[in-house]
Amino acid sequence: MDFSLTDEERAIRDTARQFITREVMPLEQEALLRERRHQPGLELSELRELQQKAKKFGFWGLSTPEEFGGMNLPAVLQSLIWTEVGRTFVQFKFGGEADNILYYANDEQKQEYLVPTIEGDRISCFAITEPGAGSDAANIKLSARQDGDDWVLNGEKTFITNGNDADFVIVVAVTDKEKGVRGGGTTAFLVDRDMGWRSEFIQTMGEGGPASLIFEDVRVPARNILGEIGQGFELGMKWIGKGRYLIPSNALGIAERALGMAIEYAGTRETFGRKIGENQAIQWMIADSEVEIEAARWLILRAAWTVDQGEDPRHASSMAKLYGASMVNNVVDRVMQIHGGMGYTRELPIERWYRQVRLMRIYEGTDEMQRLIISRDLLRGYTKIGGHLA
Repeated sequence: MDFSLTDEERAIRDTARQFITREVMPLEQEALLRERRHQPGLELSELRELQQKAKKFGFWGLSTPEEFGGMNLPAVLQSLIWTEVGRTFVQFKFGGEADNILYYANDEQKQEYLVPTIEGDRISCFAITEPGAGSDAANIKLSARQDGDDWVLNGEKTFITNGNDADFVIVVAVTDKEKGVRGGGTTAFLVDRDMGWRSEFIQTMGEGGPASLIFEDVRVPARNILGEIGQGFELGMKWIGKGRYLIPSNALGIAERALGMAIEYAGTRETFGRKIGENQAIQWMIADSEVEIEAARWLILRAAWTVDQGEDPRHASSMAKLYGASMVNNVVDRVMQIHGGMGYTRELPIERWYRQVRLMRIYEGTDEMQRLIISRDLLRGYTKIGGHLA
């Protein structure tokens, strides 16, 4: 059994690390300063500039098919790259991407929505969560009523990432109450902001924030249906599922960077005449963090590998997200403890990570939902203990 990276994987990973180190990390102090002033750490124009620089490095559209100018990288490589992105707290991501379910668009929709999003000319968001439908996504209420050649949308979505910046939204609405959400009673729509929906900023404990989207008699032409009528919930689950190995991949990079800071600090900070790294209490925190990081790494890579094998990745991805999100919270908490009072200040990124990573246990499937999926798969015989090696 070979656990090493191929030459290609290592080369691409190292090139991504080089870009993050040279082009993004130097912006960190300015980002911290701006955030202390309650300003965005990275302006949209600056993000676009960085993405164009990355494009010259060859990084554009990690998951985007080659026919649309992307790299179409295997899941394992995408995971490795997202880990490198996680090493910096600057809110950077590689360009040339679009929501995975936008590829279900017809040819006309692809030209109007998909291609401009890949090229960075349009900003999208995806909306399924509602005030009464978070983990229970099947409880959505936002309705779409057919009126001639249009559909009229009414209701609210909440905690929508990019909801404040997007010029169009992929929204899942109830189109047939009788069929129910899981029975084909929902449909996905492509809705431009100028069709009438509005967003309201939601302040959170992290930097930036999601939005609530308000729909009041918003008229959407039938040509803006994404996929097929009745396919909305299915598309929503495909959108959510993609992030379940990429989120912990990002968490892995955060944990590695944070632990590196703790090791460096423990080797220089002195109390009572000796370096704190000589204290067993500190050594054990470092050791536990390293073990958890390595355990998470292989769960994450196995989930990505499962995707590349064309197998159903839901069980492996749920384990990766559950453990990876818990791991990074544990590691950042220990790193803050090792740094003491300085770790709690906004002079260092540790308290920022502390707030940021807490969200990883909630969004795109809470810890509790991952446990439900994992246990259900075993209890119903969908998978075996030991997975593909069983």
